[in-house]
Amino acid sequence: MRTHYPRTPHLPWSPGAAADDVRATGLAGLVGHEVVVTEKLDGENTTLYSDGLHARSLDSAHHPSRAWVKGIQGRIGAGIPNGWRVCGENLYARHSIPYEDLDSWFYGFSVWDGEHCLDWDGTVRFLRGLGVPVPRVLWRGVFDERALRKLRLDTTRQEGYVVRTTAGFAREDFGRCVAKWVRGGHVQTDTHWMFAQVVPNGLGPSAPLWAVRSGAEADVAGLCAAVGMPVVPDADEVAEAAARIDAAGRTGDDRLAGVLAAVLRREPRARIMARLASGPLGVRLARQVGDLVGLYPYLQRPFPDGERRAGLVRMAAAADLGVLHALAGALADGKEALECAEWSALFAEEAGLLGADPLGGLRSGLRESLAGLDSEAADRCWAEARRAFGQGRISGAAVEEAVAATWQWREGAFPRLVQLCGPSGSGKSTFGRALPGVDTYIALDDLRSARGSRADQRANAEVLGEGLDRLDAALARGGTVVWDATSLTDQQRGLAGSVARRRDALVTHAVLLVDEAELERRNTVRPHPVPSAVLTSQLHRFSPPYPGQAHRTWYVDANGGVADEAGGLAGPHGEGGDF
Repeated sequence: MRTHYPRTPHLPWSPGAAADDVRATGLAGLVGHEVVVTEKLDGENTTLYSDGLHARSLDSAHHPSRAWVKGIQGRIGAGIPNGWRVCGENLYARHSIPYEDLDSWFYGFSVWDGEHCLDWDGTVRFLRGLGVPVPRVLWRGVFDERALRKLRLDTTRQEGYVVRTTAGFAREDFGRCVAKWVRGGHVQTDTHWMFAQVVPNGLGPSAPLWAVRSGAEADVAGLCAAVGMPVVPDADEVAEAAARIDAAGRTGDDRLAGVLAAVLRREPRARIMARLASGPLGVRLARQVGDLVGLYPYLQRPFPDGERRAGLVRMAAAADLGVLHALAGALADGKEALECAEWSALFAEEAGLLGADPLGGLRSGLRESLAGLDSEAADRCWAEARRAFGQGRISGAAVEEAVAATWQWREGAFPRLVQLCGPSGSGKSTFGRALPGVDTYIALDDLRSARGSRADQRANAEVLGEGLDRLDAALARGGTVVWDATSLTDQQRGLAGSVARRRDALVTHAVLLVDEAELERRNTVRPHPVPSAVLTSQLHRFSPPYPGQAHRTWYVDANGGVADEAGGLAGPHGEGGDF
C-alpha cells in the first residue's frame, strides 16, 4: 500500500511559514522528550518501497530528476521489508539551494513499519545497512526551546532544520512528534525547479563510499581518493569481489568493508587501519577493512578439517565469514588457493557460520542470562563461551550450556592485564597512565631509565626479563596491571600473554592507531624521540592483534580515546572475537 508523507508543521518561531503551511499548535509532544535536530535538505520528498517509489504525490509523473533515485531503489529495494517504507529527500536536481558536497543524491530521514515510525537510532542503523545516509545532526538532547532558538544556520546554504523525538511514534502522532524551522523567503527562483533545466547537485569525496554501501559498482579511483590511499588495484578483481559479496547478501558497511579490502589488499594491514581510522570511515570500519585484508589469505591455504570448525569460529568472531570467503574466492591466485577457499565456504555453510552474525544468538542469550554481572566478569564469560562454542563443547543455541560452562569466571576473581600495542609516539603511555583503577604499571622504558638510560637498548633481554618477573608477581597479587611496551608482533605480545594465561588473567589489548605522518611529526617534538630508522622499522613490523587474541580489544584513536571495542558482551552487533 502506498502512503504519502505527512505535512510537517512549522515551529512557532519558523520564519519561513507561509499562509497555507501547517503550523504546530503546541509543543506538548516534544517537551520533556529526547529529540534530535537534523538539517532540512532542499530536495524532493520521496518514499521508497521494496517494489517502487513515489514523490510526495502518490501519482507523481516521470521527471528526469527522478531517474537516479529509481536506480537506487532498484538496488536497495530488496532490503526494505514488505509493508515498510523509507522516506527521504531526492537531491539530484538543484532547487533553491545549490549543494556541492553531498554524500549521495538521496538522504533518508525516517523509516516506517506500516503506521509506525522507527526510533531515530534504529532508523540510522537500518538506513546505513541499506547504504543510505541521513541528514547531518545539528543538536540532540531533551527538548529545549531556548537551545533550538539559538541554533545558527548559514541560510545561504541551509534551508532549515527538523526536530523529532528520538523515540518512535505512530503516524497519528506525527504532528506532535515532528516539526520544522525553515529560513524566511526560502524559494528564491522565479521558475519552479520542475520546469527548469535539471542541474545536478554536486557530490562530495565520500559519495563513492556511500555508492558502494548502496550496491553500486565500485568507482575504484573515487574510493582510493576518498580514503586517501593512492593505490592502483586490479579493477576486475574488485568487481569480482563485489559480485561475490553481493551473492552473500551483504550491504551497507559490510559491503563497503569487503570492497575496500579488495582495493587495498596489497597495502600493509597496520597502515590500512591507521590511515583509514583518521579518515571518513572511522575506527570501527577501518579495523574491519584491515582485519579482512589480513585474514582472507588464511582461507586460501590447506587447513586440517579436524580443526576447521574452531578456526572458522575464531574468524567469525573477528570478521564477517561471508565477506571473507567472497574475498578469498575472488582474489585466489591459482587453482589450489581457489579450491581451499571453496571447500572452506562449504564447511562454513554446513556449520551455520556464513550468516551476517553467526554468534549473535549466543551473545544475546548470554547477555540476558548474565544481566547485572560486573562488566569485566561478563566479558570474560563471553570470551570463554566463544572458545567453548568453537571447540564444539556447547552449541550456538544452548545458552544454558554457555552459562554452565562459564560459572568459574562469574565472580570476577581473576587479575586483569591491559597490554598496550603500538609504535613509539602513538600515545601508549599517555593512554595507559590515565586509565582508572590501575594497581601496577610496568613500562619497559622506566626499567631502562632505572638502569641509566631509557635509550640504551643493549640490555633489552635483561630489561624484558625483569619486566616479566614484575608482571608475574603483580598478577599473582591480583588487581589491574598495565604492560607498557610496543608489543608490535604476536611474538612480542605472546611473552606477556603467556604470563597472563598462567595467572588466569582477563587480557585486554589496547591497540593505538595513529597514521604514519602523525607519528613522524610527534617523534620530532617528543621529549625522547627515537631514531628515524627505528620508527620506520617499527612501522614495518607492526602487526596489530586481531579481535580475540585477547579476551577484549580496545582501539584507541589519534586523540587518545577508545573509539571502538571488540570482545565485550555488551558490545553492538558484529563485535567480539576469539581469533
